[in-house]
Amino acid sequence: MGDVEVVRLLLEKCNHLDHTGAGSLTGLHVSCLAGHLEVTQALAQRGANIEARDAVSFSPLHVACLFGNESVVEYLLSRGVDVNIAGSVGERPLHLAAIRGHYKIVQMLLKKGARVRQQDEEGNTPLHCCVKIGHFGILNLLLQPQYRNDAHIANIYLDTPLHMACYEGWFECAKTLLTYGGSSLLLKENLWGETALHAACTGGQCIDLVDYLLSQDAAFVNYQGVDGHTPLHSACHHGHTRIVQLLLSHGADTNLTAHNRPDTNNHHHRPYTRLIANQRSHHHDKKVSTQDEQTALMWAYEQGHDDIANILKHYRRPGLYEDCARGDYLAGLDTSYFPIPSPLGKLRTMMQEKIDVLYLRSVLPPHLHLNLAEIENLENINSGSFGKVYKGRYNDKIVAVKRYRANMLYGKSDVEMFCREVSVLGSLDSPYIVKFIGACLHDPSQFAIVTEFVPGGSLFSTLHEQKRSIDTVTRFNIAIDVARGMYYLHTLPQPIIHRDLNSHNILLSSECRARVADFGESRFVRNIFEENMTKQPGNLRWMAPEVFTQCTRYSIKADVFSFGLCLWELLASELPFAHLKPAAAAADMAYRHSRPPLEMAFPVEVSVVLEKAWHKIPEQRPNFAEIIDELEILCANQKACKEGENDHLHPHHHHLHACISTCNGDSPSGSCTPPEAAQHISSELSGHVSALRNRWEQEASRGQTAFKSSHPTIEELRSRLNNNGYVEGNMYQYRIAPVFVRHRKPLL
Repeated sequence: MGDVEVVRLLLEKCNHLDHTGAGSLTGLHVSCLAGHLEVTQALAQRGANIEARDAVSFSPLHVACLFGNESVVEYLLSRGVDVNIAGSVGERPLHLAAIRGHYKIVQMLLKKGARVRQQDEEGNTPLHCCVKIGHFGILNLLLQPQYRNDAHIANIYLDTPLHMACYEGWFECAKTLLTYGGSSLLLKENLWGETALHAACTGGQCIDLVDYLLSQDAAFVNYQGVDGHTPLHSACHHGHTRIVQLLLSHGADTNLTAHNRPDTNNHHHRPYTRLIANQRSHHHDKKVSTQDEQTALMWAYEQGHDDIANILKHYRRPGLYEDCARGDYLAGLDTSYFPIPSPLGKLRTMMQEKIDVLYLRSVLPPHLHLNLAEIENLENINSGSFGKVYKGRYNDKIVAVKRYRANMLYGKSDVEMFCREVSVLGSLDSPYIVKFIGACLHDPSQFAIVTEFVPGGSLFSTLHEQKRSIDTVTRFNIAIDVARGMYYLHTLPQPIIHRDLNSHNILLSSECRARVADFGESRFVRNIFEENMTKQPGNLRWMAPEVFTQCTRYSIKADVFSFGLCLWELLASELPFAHLKPAAAAADMAYRHSRPPLEMAFPVEVSVVLEKAWHKIPEQRPNFAEIIDELEILCANQKACKEGENDHLHPHHHHLHACISTCNGDSPSGSCTPPEAAQHISSELSGHVSALRNRWEQEASRGQTAFKSSHPTIEELRSRLNNNGYVEGNMYQYRIAPVFVRHRKPLL
């Protein structure tokens, strides 16, 4: 709070002035952060270390510069603190003041001898820092002649300060740097062959800046970097339509091609990372194509910028036709041409689909080749993005028919998914996997997969639509069946990763035994970390964090994470993160490490299994063999608890079962227990049963009564979702159904 009198009183009794707290911060660090000059003076005069370091090697001067506390900075400098003291990654106080735009502090540091050419571990000078954020005043200050700064100095990525200004679109900063450094700055290439003009076209932040750079030398419009790509390539790759139009109006050549060099093949522009104050920012991520001789048009196609591809496709070079004006297309995008998909990409996909289907026809045994006409009484029972699911009869058996649409959907072919699912299902034989009967492969309009019909429907439907009551032992048996099915997939000679395990894809038989289904997203795993995994397959709500965060090197442990969420859903009778949209739920789990709650209804042993399964580090998650062992122990314990509770009800608890049978009309002998006897048994047990029920309900609902009366429903919460899918206001709490039998002493 900055109460200097209290601080002085404490200092009289305290001999540990440099004692550290969270983040290794000393009291002097905290006072510098808060800007309390008198407290800072009191601590320093008492003998506090004015160059103490915190967890990231920041001194009190670093902290004061970062937070712009001018009076504190001035005092520390008067005490003779090292003005060029370095942090953990080489950042000096001048770096921090420059990036935060604290002009007066920069002045004070310069007067005390701060070195303007000092570089951090990424090679960034204070000039890079201030230009990155666009602090024009500090830029002019640092470029004053007495400081002998160098506008040509480059960081480890060979980015000059002009590159930084152009990536971020700081027009005035770029003009000043060119005035100071000269036109030779325009020819400087960074590590990825990008000049200042390339950088401005990649960033796309300021079209006036691009126009200004072009006015310096018209020839730069077709300047080719080390891999041959031009500014037009950069603008096309990043989808900056107006800049593409401007470049074309300045004579950009659409026929120039980019190519790969042996030393730059398959590289990516690494993001410009600033470790100052734990901040990271990205100025661009330009992909160099793996194909030789690619024009800007092909780069636009590859990235899906169909409006730009349309412009380039129909652009007429000036001078080729007498009636062609230089900027005909600049009237805008309201033309008679329609965006078209990349023909090369579409052709490749069509050829690959034909190859996949022909291969399936050759390797699938003849008895698995089916004709859709052979299946009788098709009845639509479900639908999805892939097509529809029907119930029918084949060879006197009830079957499920999953029909695919042979089309392209957002660049992902349904034919590809169909072929993958057939190839996976055709290799499986397990009582815990839905049984494959055959596939219709000959007519693309009738592509279908035929499997056994599982009458109980999906686990999702059972829990959330039908809301069926399931006892705890049955829930554990369902979980064990799923785990055994996944264990079978993961331990095949060529393991299979499911990638879409969720309650929709767990089917239940009439006896409530589970089978794993839907292998459209599955893959054969050739090694422990698959190199070519696609990004974000499956349902987002059950997706592992490493899959959601665009990682393509994930393992079979992603299935374990999804299983953990399914297990929680099964035991809680609640949809994971029901109050969030699927993408928001996945983001919460990936970036905030959120997980569904455990403390409200789950025994410790169950919580341990769940926490292991959805551990944020994939390698720390158990395999399914371990999960099966733990679930079987939990299931056995739950059975024992249930039987033990029944034993404690009354010596004549068997008569209770007889009474229940009587009420249901299913007495084993075919006769009914006399009403008088039933009434006698009922009155005799009523006290014990009521007591147990009351005690159990109080325990199970503890802490939830207030919630039910004061917290909003899921529908109310959904009405408060913001644009990112998060609920604004109070955190949602779950209404978890109590399903576990607790350990109790017998009632006497």
